[in-house]
Amino acid sequence: MNKPVDFDNFTHNYNELLGESTRFFTSDEEYFASYKIDIVHRMIQGPVTRILEFGCGIGRNIPFLKAAFPNASICGSDLAPASLEIARNENKEVDFFLEDNNEPEMGAFDLIVVAGVFHHIPPNLRSDVFNSLYERLSLNGRIIIFEHNPFNPITRRIVSNCPYDEDAILLKPSEVRKHLTKAGFAVEDQSFCLFIPPRFSKFVYIERLLKWLPLGGQYWIQAYRDK
Repeated sequence: MNKPVDFDNFTHNYNELLGESTRFFTSDEEYFASYKIDIVHRMIQGPVTRILEFGCGIGRNIPFLKAAFPNASICGSDLAPASLEIARNENKEVDFFLEDNNEPEMGAFDLIVVAGVFHHIPPNLRSDVFNSLYERLSLNGRIIIFEHNPFNPITRRIVSNCPYDEDAILLKPSEVRKHLTKAGFAVEDQSFCLFIPPRFSKFVYIERLLKWLPLGGQYWIQAYRDK
C-alpha cells in the first residue's frame, strides 16, 4: 500500500497542481467546486440547518456551500492542520475542526458532503469512516459522496500523475454503495458526472441523461439515514 499523502505538503500549490492536472478539461480552478455544489443544491430539496464537509482540505468548496445554503450553519473537517488553517483564514464564519481522536462533540448534521476523500482512505479503514459519518447524520439527513470514476481512463491517468494522489486507491460505485448500506444508510440515487467541459456549457443538460453511463470523470452517490 502506498504511503499516505500529507496534504499539508501541498497547501502552497494545491490549486496550481489541480490546474495542471485538469487543464485539458478546464482552466478554471473553481469550476469543479462550483460544479459539485450545484449538484448538491439541486439534489437537496428540504430545509438544511447544519452542514458538514468531511475532508474539506483548504476549503475550496466552502464558499459555494455558503452561497447555496445561506441559512445553514456550516462546518468543515480534515486531518491536515495546515490545510484547515487556510480554510479558517478564508472563511471566518465557518467552524473547522481537526479529525483526530479528540474531536469535539458536534451534534447531528442535516447534510454531509464528502468530495474526493475516500480514495485517500486505506481500504481497511473505510468501513469505520462510513460508520462515523452515519452517527453524525440526523434522522432523514442526507449524505452525498463524490468520487473519481475508476472506469474512466482519463481520470485514472490524471490520478496516476497527480502528486497528491500518490496514495489513491479508487473506489467503484458498487463499493461505496456497499459501505453505505453496511453502515445503515439507505441509498437513494447515483449518477456519473463530469462528461462535458465548461466551454460546452450549453450542452451540460445532456449530462443528466447520461447519468447511467460509466464514462464520466466522476460519480456521486446520495444516501440518507432512515433510523
